[in-house]
Amino acid sequence: MSSADPIPRGATTVVANEQADVAIDEAAVARLASEVLRVLGVAELVELSVVFVDEATIANLNSRYRGREGPTDVLSFAIDEPDQGALEAPRRPEDGQLRPSLLGDVVICPAVAARAAASHAGDRGGQHRGEVGDEVALLLIHGILHIRGYDHEADEDAEQMEAREAELLARYRELCSAEGLEVAKLR
Repeated sequence: MSSADPIPRGATTVVANEQADVAIDEAAVARLASEVLRVLGVAELVELSVVFVDEATIANLNSRYRGREGPTDVLSFAIDEPDQGALEAPRRPEDGQLRPSLLGDVVICPAVAARAAASHAGDRGGQHRGEVGDEVALLLIHGILHIRGYDHEADEDAEQMEAREAELLARYRELCSAEGLEVAKLR
């Protein structure tokens, strides 16, 4: 492609499942991530990484990057910051090939999600059914929102983020009905 060619659009989600506690449908995860990014208005040529890990791995990451001991449910690591114009156009290395902007990585621990799922039944506007699939979907949505600049430190920000999570979890519920999508199931 030359610099005069139109910039291709769309998100690519790379999914890696490095755990065995919960069955993960990698194609369903990629589909949901793409839909979340579409709803959020991310139409550029971008790449998102989603990694499912065991408790020991996420505990190590949690300690290393957040200084907190023990496993957590989700971590997100933004690469190209959304507020700095990094997503305006894909990278063009010297070889002339377009490269996607890298949104970041979402790391999810399905074992932690499975334990928390039932306690979240009815959350996010009643969209959460208390199942592990809903919990993993919510964690994916939560991680993507963090990568896109959402935060929940202040009460007002938390309300805005939870409203967005409810909207996107409702969209997941629609995809479940329309396409038979289910991102995770207990083994």
